[in-house]
Amino acid sequence: MAPSGGNEQPWKFGIINDKNLIKELAKAAYNQTWIKKAQLLIVLCTRVVADHKGGRNIQVKRFPEVSDKLMNLDKELYSKLNSEEHQTKIPGTHMVLAAVEQGIGSTWISYFEVEKVSKLLNMKKGYLPSEIIAFGYPVNNKEMASKKKKSDIVFFNDKFNE
Repeated sequence: MAPSGGNEQPWKFGIINDKNLIKELAKAAYNQTWIKKAQLLIVLCTRVVADHKGGRNIQVKRFPEVSDKLMNLDKELYSKLNSEEHQTKIPGTHMVLAAVEQGIGSTWISYFEVEKVSKLLNMKKGYLPSEIIAFGYPVNNKEMASKKKKSDIVFFNDKFNE
């Protein structure tokens, strides 16, 4: 139900509960051994659009000071870098919030070898894993990590302050 730009929904979600595959994914995540303890991983995958001109044109309008660099960026490099913009963070955030309502904890994993994860999941060409979310029941009921005060992260109208 998550929104996406132009309602493209350029994603697929890998639901991983096979313990052996979770161990292999932990290795592909630069041997972050804590991942092996996860009961479930969801791999957020995005369709990579080869040189998506619409996206590039939007970025040129948003960042005119680097428009020449954007327009001259290699197509494959642009497509891979732009995959982060394919909105998998929106449905992933919905998943995390839904899990919290059920007492399930989660954490995002962004540090992993994209090609290794792609191979482990037999992903088709044109798709990349963009994020992994590990889910599980908290072992101890720790308090949530402290967050900044609202006054440190909110400003009103044109009163931006650092």
